[in-house]
Amino acid sequence: MQNKMLRQTGDITRDREQILAYMKTRRDDVPEYIRLLKNPHQLYRRKAATRLGEIGDKRAVVPLIGALEDKALEVQYVTVKSLGMLRDKRAVEPLIGCLTSEEKWLRQGAAHSLGQIGDSRAIDPLIPLLNDTHHDVKAHAAWALGQLGDPKAVEPLTPLLKDEREDVRRAAEEAIAKLKNK
Repeated sequence: MQNKMLRQTGDITRDREQILAYMKTRRDDVPEYIRLLKNPHQLYRRKAATRLGEIGDKRAVVPLIGALEDKALEVQYVTVKSLGMLRDKRAVEPLIGCLTSEEKWLRQGAAHSLGQIGDSRAIDPLIPLLNDTHHDVKAHAAWALGQLGDPKAVEPLTPLLKDEREDVRRAAEEAIAKLKNK
């Protein structure tokens, strides 16, 4: 039965949904993945952080918040993404802290995750990212502000409509449209 459930359909969205649904059946594995977050090998820590996000069990939130301090950037990035997948408000303040990281991947991932979580505490900390030197960080911040739904973000988003990068302009357009419809 599980093999049939994981059979590829050719529809990427549908296949992804099936895989995530399957991962949610793996809740019994959560304690082991939490333990692996402390493993000396980076690969195990990264895979554990990934799996904890995919499984979607709230028991992983606090250990993942702790994993934001991992010495490996790859582990930190995957952890940020997994916290967004869990959509738990306990992760908001730690993710806001990542918005000022020197690492663009952490800023980008944190912006996206904050948009997924949907907590209004992230609005003001996200706005400065609209001026980030990296286009992908700006685009993710714009998307997140659109997700958060506060019309006060329209004004700071407006200059991005003239950004040189198409991904930034598109993210700003979509966010502004979404905010104006609220």
